[in-house]
Amino acid sequence: MAAVLCGPAFAQTDSGETAETAAPNAPDQEPAFENQTRAPLPAEETAVETATIAEDLPNLWSMEFLPGGDMLVTAKEGDMMIISSEGEAGAPIEGVPEVMSEGQGGLLDVALAPDFEESGMIYLSFSEPREGGGNGTSVARARLETDGSGTGSLQDLEIIFRQTPAYDGDMHFGSRLVFGPDDHLFVTVGERSDTPIRDQAQDLTSGLGKIFRINRDGSAPEDNPFAQHASIQPEIWSYGHRNLQAATLDPEGRLWTVEHGPMGGDELNRPEAGLNYGWPVITYGVDYGGAPIGRGLTAMEGMEQPVYYWDPVIAPSGMTFYQGEEFPAWDGAVLIGGLVSQGLVVLHLQEGRVTSEERIPLEARVQDVKVGPDGAVYALTESDNNGASAIVRVTRQAG
Repeated sequence: MAAVLCGPAFAQTDSGETAETAAPNAPDQEPAFENQTRAPLPAEETAVETATIAEDLPNLWSMEFLPGGDMLVTAKEGDMMIISSEGEAGAPIEGVPEVMSEGQGGLLDVALAPDFEESGMIYLSFSEPREGGGNGTSVARARLETDGSGTGSLQDLEIIFRQTPAYDGDMHFGSRLVFGPDDHLFVTVGERSDTPIRDQAQDLTSGLGKIFRINRDGSAPEDNPFAQHASIQPEIWSYGHRNLQAATLDPEGRLWTVEHGPMGGDELNRPEAGLNYGWPVITYGVDYGGAPIGRGLTAMEGMEQPVYYWDPVIAPSGMTFYQGEEFPAWDGAVLIGGLVSQGLVVLHLQEGRVTSEERIPLEARVQDVKVGPDGAVYALTESDNNGASAIVRVTRQAG
């Protein structure tokens, strides 16, 4: 099935039009600087064509391209499988660890080791039921062996990292896995949502609401910002985060993330070593009942401002920087999947700030987004929160 979609017809930067037209949830809050929210539309709209590559798949959470063009995908309930470049799904891969799949839990992200073509090693994150009760986000590594028929198994699987403390809840696990240019692995997690447990996002002795940076074996790099502090978890890279379900590297090798905020507080950040990103002390947006979060503050000394925020939310999940020949106008732009906004959110940047935002409607919740080896954009979509998934290929409209 193919379709032609494009952004809004009003696409002149100087017109004052923005991609978001709905009323904000927190109308009294003001951005800290120009274009921190509701940046103008780009000078020219982007018209695209879509084609469904695979459909009627289980509730997928993430995807990663394998050498040769096949896709390795994870399903929330605990399966991992290979989708061929023609859209055929192989049988579930054997050897996947047990996951806690209630609520937002399940088998989450998957990443290929930088030397995957030689080692066959992959890394996966998942919500793990813990001995003694509770659960938490964990990271495992294993060697992927394929049998030539579109399936395979995970060999020598070992869990290399566990977010602590465990908590008996089913919300806000994160999680994305991103290898940095120095071969270290960034691991994003959530702060488990509930009050007061979410306050531990500010606690450096807790692993809730953090970004971690670990070695391939799960140990803490010696140059991590808190590695020499005896009472602080040495794997912590940055803190004060809510629920990080989008992360990627930019072309310069720097980490960028988008995290779920409250009503009107989704954030784009470029997390740096040792910095505090504020949650839940400062945030844009309001609680789900409409009350302020804490004292209702959006800024405080010693806490970082987001590069960009959305009010109302897009509900981000999955992101990438575009590099390819299919969309020259998107070169260097951030592509973000939107669950609530049901499409792609495209942010154009200049010197680390957003200059414009456009939306590409896909009429489905977007769970993950990747640039394929052909330069096309691939969106992992779902019909609703528990519905079947599809993989959609997005290309420029012909002509």
